[in-house]
Amino acid sequence: MSQTPAGSLLTATDLHKAYGATPALDGAHFSIHPGEVVAVMGPSGSGKSTLLHCLAGIVTPESGTITYDGRELSAMSDRERSALRRSDFGFVFQFGQLVPELTCVENVALPLRLAGAKRKDAERTALSWMERLEVDDLGPKRPGEVSGGQGQRVAVARALACGPRVLFADEPTGALDSLNGERVMELLTDAARSTNAAVVLVTHEARVAAYSDREVVVRDGKSRDLNLEFAG
Repeated sequence: MSQTPAGSLLTATDLHKAYGATPALDGAHFSIHPGEVVAVMGPSGSGKSTLLHCLAGIVTPESGTITYDGRELSAMSDRERSALRRSDFGFVFQFGQLVPELTCVENVALPLRLAGAKRKDAERTALSWMERLEVDDLGPKRPGEVSGGQGQRVAVARALACGPRVLFADEPTGALDSLNGERVMELLTDAARSTNAAVVLVTHEARVAAYSDREVVVRDGKSRDLNLEFAG
């Protein structure tokens, strides 16, 4: 489905990407508005993570276009795309990927520090986000001293601390039990919507996709926007 709704913040049109002889994306389309949560669903190997990596400017598609806020990602240099990922994009991964040597508050403050914020200011902002994610009491602890659900909430706080306009969440509850997974999704979507951030949510779980506003299914590298189909 190539239809692109007006006012989209991030769009992709007719994306193709292969790894050797294996196609990962075969004409995929995507769009998302500010404040919208879109679930990208599909079985393992369907191309959904490749789509996310292309949308985030991590992987360059072989053909097709990706436009973010009126700018074409493929026209940017690697340095410009890296800067965009630091300033406008946030990331949450399946296993959190927190830095084990740092405390939880230092982990959340890290992107702010890398952006040039002073330590005290960065940690003040970090603690405010940790409070919203209900993990402010974990500030002095290291990632190895907290539970999986707590660590993932710390990772969400880190992703949101810089005020991203787009949050990319790749199987954010895949390593959690259902109770912790649901709490992480509640807090993630509430916090993102409060800042009008768009959320690209990659998942294969229907209970996680239920937190989204819209679902895009990727299968064999092709995408289907279920909401547009049902609307038609």
